[in-house]
Amino acid sequence: MKKYNSIDDYITDKPKHKQKVLQQFRQVIKKAAPHAEELISYGMPAFKQNGFVLVYFAAGKEHYGFYPTPKPIEAFKEKLMSYKTSKGAVQFPLSEPLPEKLIGEIVKYRVKENFDNMQLKEGLKKSNKKTV
Repeated sequence: MKKYNSIDDYITDKPKHKQKVLQQFRQVIKKAAPHAEELISYGMPAFKQNGFVLVYFAAGKEHYGFYPTPKPIEAFKEKLMSYKTSKGAVQFPLSEPLPEKLIGEIVKYRVKENFDNMQLKEGLKKSNKKTV
C-alpha cells in the first residue's frame, strides 16, 4: 500500500478525473464537520474529531468508497438503498454524481455520535472518580 502524508498527497496521486470528485468529497465533509482535522488513516483520507475518526473516503477502480462506520449505515439505510453498502461502507458509482446532501447528513450524524460518545466517556470518568 502506498503511503501518503496528507489528503493532498492522496488526491494528487489519483487520476485527474477522480481528483475533482475527491476534492468535492473533502469539501462536503469539511462543511459538515468544520472542527474535524484531516489525516491519512489506513492509507485513506479521513477526518478526526475529539480523538476519534468520523469518516474515511477513497477512490476505488469502479466506485468512490465512503466509510462512516456501521451505525450511520443502519440509520440511513432507506436513503442508501440505491447504493452498494456493507457493515461500515458505502460505494458511490464513478458514473453518478456524488450525493453531497446525503454525505453531509451522514457526516453530521457522525459528529453528533462522536459528541455523545465523548459526553458519555466524560460522565463515566466523573462517576469513577466519585466511587474511588
